Amino acid sequence: MKKLILTGIFAFVTIFGTLAQNESENTTPQFEVKVITSVESIVPMGLGRSRLISSNAERDYKEFSSEQTEEDNTRNKSKRKDIRVKDFEETKLLNFYNIAGIRFQNIAANDAVISSKLTSMLANGWDLIFVTSAVESDAGETDEQGIFITRYIFKRQL
Repeated sequence: MKKLILTGIFAFVTIFGTLAQNESENTTPQFEVKVITSVESIVPMGLGRSRLISSNAERDYKEFSSEQTEEDNTRNKSKRKDIRVKDFEETKLLNFYNIAGIRFQNIAANDAVISSKLTSMLANGWDLIFVTSAVESDAGETDEQGIFITRYIFKRQL
């Protein structure tokens, strides 16, 4: 009798474990991704604008994509105005430069604001998965433009 009960328990655990494993393998985890972008001006004399941007709107890239082949090279006819987002969060940041030159206090202030945003994202269940940055800087006397851009890419399971 003990052998029969133990065999039954063993069979139940084995079958239940296999079903649970198959169910978890067939269930694709669903994630959402969010990009937060900081744009910090490196224009001389503090004339630029610096912001932390976060879109509140969603876009499906498929609506603005086309696939071209040798047989069909039809041009992508999606409208730029349909891609634009008017629903976004914009947080002011300070410019890296002022009239006297580079302002390290401004950089520290921006770090504090960006850290606050990143901490808020983490507290809301987002995981920071990638950070990338780039610079378009002053290329000489005739180039009065420059930005430092950083993208923070988050994901969370739905």
